[in-house]
Amino acid sequence: MAGNDDDDLDDLLDELDSQGDLETSQQVLSIRTESRRYDKPVTIVEGFDLSKAEIESTASDLKSALGTGGTVADGGRIELQGDHRDRVPELLRERGFDVRE
Repeated sequence: MAGNDDDDLDDLLDELDSQGDLETSQQVLSIRTESRRYDKPVTIVEGFDLSKAEIESTASDLKSALGTGGTVADGGRIELQGDHRDRVPELLRERGFDVRE
């Protein structure tokens, strides 16, 4: 019987995953840059409606793909060091997000 419960749990988790994908595609993100200290550019991605852990995971993916540093700021926005407006939209779309440019 325990095996049956595991199957039900796996089915439920798969269903939740597919709902998460749907929610991701319905989020419209905006990307902009700001100049910070010493005129260094920072790329800011806003508009996430995800848990902090999911935003941090997305930020980690972006930082790795771009080879740059960054952080998740209050309000659930991702800040990346440097001007990455050319690559970030594509990287986010690959992850299922809708990006407004």
